[in-house]
Amino acid sequence: MDRVSALDESLKKTLGPATAKVMAEHLGLHTVGDLLHHYPRRYEERGQLTKLADLPLDEDVTVVAQVADSRILTFNHGRGQRLEITLTDGSGRLQLVFFGRGIHKPHKELPPGSRGMFAGKVSVFNRKLQLAHPTYVPLGRATGDEESTEDTAQAVDAFAGKLIPIYPACKGLESWKITKAVDAVLPRAAEAVDPLPPALREGRGFSSLPEALLKVHRPESRADIESARQRLKWDEAFVLQVALARRRHADAQLPAVARRPVPDGLLDAFDADLPFTLTDGQQKVTGEIFADLATEHPMHRLLQGEVGSGKTLVALRAMLAVVDAGGQAALLAPTEVLAQQHHRSITDMMGELAQGGMLGGAEQGTKVVLLTGSMGVAARRQALLDLVTGEAGIVIGTHALIEDKVRFHDLGLVVVDEQHRFGVEQRDALRSKGKQPPHLLVMTATPIPRTVAMTVFGDLETSVLDQLPAGRSPIASHVVPAQDKPHFLARAWERVREEVGKGHQAYVVCPRIGDDEDDEKAKGKSKPSKEDEAEKRPPLAVVEVAGQLTAGPLQGLRVEILHGRMQPDDKDAVMRRFAAGEVDVLVATTVIEVGVNVPNATAMVIMDADRFGVSQLHQLRGRVGRGSAPGLCLLVTDMPEASPARARLGAVAATLDGFELSRIDLEQRREGDVLGQAQSGVRSSLRMLAVIEDEEIIAAAREEAAAVVAEDPELTCSPELRTALDALLDTEREQYLDKG
Repeated sequence: MDRVSALDESLKKTLGPATAKVMAEHLGLHTVGDLLHHYPRRYEERGQLTKLADLPLDEDVTVVAQVADSRILTFNHGRGQRLEITLTDGSGRLQLVFFGRGIHKPHKELPPGSRGMFAGKVSVFNRKLQLAHPTYVPLGRATGDEESTEDTAQAVDAFAGKLIPIYPACKGLESWKITKAVDAVLPRAAEAVDPLPPALREGRGFSSLPEALLKVHRPESRADIESARQRLKWDEAFVLQVALARRRHADAQLPAVARRPVPDGLLDAFDADLPFTLTDGQQKVTGEIFADLATEHPMHRLLQGEVGSGKTLVALRAMLAVVDAGGQAALLAPTEVLAQQHHRSITDMMGELAQGGMLGGAEQGTKVVLLTGSMGVAARRQALLDLVTGEAGIVIGTHALIEDKVRFHDLGLVVVDEQHRFGVEQRDALRSKGKQPPHLLVMTATPIPRTVAMTVFGDLETSVLDQLPAGRSPIASHVVPAQDKPHFLARAWERVREEVGKGHQAYVVCPRIGDDEDDEKAKGKSKPSKEDEAEKRPPLAVVEVAGQLTAGPLQGLRVEILHGRMQPDDKDAVMRRFAAGEVDVLVATTVIEVGVNVPNATAMVIMDADRFGVSQLHQLRGRVGRGSAPGLCLLVTDMPEASPARARLGAVAATLDGFELSRIDLEQRREGDVLGQAQSGVRSSLRMLAVIEDEEIIAAAREEAAAVVAEDPELTCSPELRTALDALLDTEREQYLDKG
């Protein structure tokens, strides 16, 4: 059998169909290699052999002793049974207790007079020392026989003081069964292909991969575990970074049209009209983007920015530079509300420059068109015509931009807003509309910790805007514990009235819409909050809350609603009225989460705030404090003070630093969510690596990977690495990386 196929062998053959079926269905393990990479979650330590007279409380111990007596007792009116066994070793006595259906095996295996070795944690019950449900090995009956004593000594050595691996398990497959299964395949670890180049392995003092697998599953010491984990984390980080480095290298070989801004063009005219100067951060990031646009291979850049840091302005200047250079730019937004908002704010920022070819338009202007799925036939036909003729230099739209009938004259730049909301295929479909691959700028308002950016968006260069423009106001955030202190909620509504009294506006955000269809779904799907299983109330809904507010604490104010199930024209009309100051309070779902810009809105009340994620709360909060007046964000919750949900809300209230919050968010949700469904293939390869904790490993692996790929892009000199890469990049993952 060759070295690769040994680990590719089906578990059915090794473990039998029944066990293999459970492993495949519940743990996603199909091959010998999968099982070898199913690492222990933690390790229990059996104590060294202890005399019964010296047993320490609350510690793990291992004892060898004789069974003095054994009895089954019933309790709970005969419905429950427990087995009590008393041990003695001549120095003291100890009670073992077993409950439930598991009592018959030890009762049979440990009769009075027999000896055994027992491991567990010492506790006290009824003033007696006891071990509850201990692990044990029967040692037969006590004899004076020398051979028997030697056997006992060997058994004790094998059992006491060992590290017991505890595996991620599932129903029908407990950790100890997985331990037995791993024992069956562990000899195959010797045939594992080592992906790390020998020079790298030796330079960093790593053990071989077979040795690391052996140590992680059957460690002799804590040092074994640590060295194995470091080695296995490196494998994951390095192979993934090689995949991303090869992607970057391949992109660098693709042709693209260089787009350099021309003097006295659209960009210069736009800059001349700007009523403020760019922040240092905006100038630095713009320099990075313009340098990329001037090259003859496609830009692939991720623009991260704090809420309100001016990303849209940076992206617009890049689009204008591309239009100056004879190309077209497309901005892809995740929702119609956001596409309309972008269209409105960009045409407002550009003024007469957005009316190229129209009466009253500037000489060097261009057309800025909107393309969404709900547009009327005539408007849509005109927009499509403007794109194919090149009349429109800038198009802003939703996924409607991706449809087959959309044609461009010369697509030079694609800007994707809120990247995590688009599937890889959608972005790729838009990029394929250029005659040559267009430049790509991905914007995200959810700050991403550096290591996550290197892991998830590792094929994109990253620019960070972490400076707020001048004139932006601070946002005060407070948690409102509605259940514990109802008068705090009453005060929240007073604060909203006070803000409106000063001529400002407010948002009230709810997790649910609350129309009939939504309520039906809620009946079937509403789950109690994770923090409090007793919490059965469905999330608060826009329709109900708006009704209660207009009849109660906000009576007399102009209150309107906004949610995703409204007709696009109605949504746009509500947003226009709110932006124009004709609405005092907007009760909305998270449809306002990104991009909505109403500088006069100063207050936000988020109902059932515990039902939102940390990053989402930070996004929502960024809708206020966008003008010169300070912002206020109130996080309303029914969760009790000691709950994790309250701690999470406290963290959001305590800092406005999105990078710090994204770190908290990631630590709570773990990597799976952050990598998202579209990248699930990559997630499944990260079994040991934790992108928050292992920042140094990821950064070092990225450097090593870049050096390896620069020297040997096809990896012809590293067949083992190539094999590991092929295993990582099955079809789904290959597509993810290809299209990132």
